[in-house]
Amino acid sequence: MSFKKKVDSNQTKLVNHARKLGASVQHLHAVGGGVPDVIIGYQGKNYLCEVKTEQGKLNALQVKWHSDWTGHSCVIRTENDINNLLGVL
Repeated sequence: MSFKKKVDSNQTKLVNHARKLGASVQHLHAVGGGVPDVIIGYQGKNYLCEVKTEQGKLNALQVKWHSDWTGHSCVIRTENDINNLLGVL
């Protein structure tokens, strides 16, 4: 059975903002299993990021993935979240 994973309404806007700042972005939302929606590369560092709207909540698989992951992961909701993540003003 195949399905199309729902993409949060702000994902395109946030991806475009990260790229405008000079970051590389690879979509991962189709992987499923709680894996974050995107990986952002910036100045030699990689950030696994779950995209959520302002009121969006992590589902059970996402909560488990984030709690089990021993590397850096985060939730981004706004362009300001990306600025803070990348250390840009």
